Amino acid sequence: MQSSPSNTVLTVLQEQHPRVPEGACATTVLIELPPGSPGTPPHRHAGPVFGYMTEGEMIFELEGEPERVIRKGEAFWEPGGDVIHYQAANNLAGEWSRFVAVMMCVPGQPMLTLVDEEELRLRQHLRAPR
Repeated sequence: MQSSPSNTVLTVLQEQHPRVPEGACATTVLIELPPGSPGTPPHRHAGPVFGYMTEGEMIFELEGEPERVIRKGEAFWEPGGDVIHYQAANNLAGEWSRFVAVMMCVPGQPMLTLVDEEELRLRQHLRAPR
């Protein structure tokens, strides 16, 4: 935590050094997951995504990493590109979970692309043990 002469407090939540696609635009979104929601099916993003949980808890799983719970006040990120995002589910059965995400979007490509069953089967060896 750093304090400035104006008493503004700056707290670094995370620091990453992603590859940002040339010509990318940044889109900031609020994602709201109803109680117990499984979230979006397995997908990928064209560019990196940076997020911050504002409320609740999310089960978060990227290809090659074990699933983990991200709680209110925690930051997360994913590199985008070829990496499959398996889960962004509400971990709470009785409460909404919300997070803000900044997505670096590649011009001419969709922000989010669903992954089909065949590709999931072919890449199953890249998913962390469950």
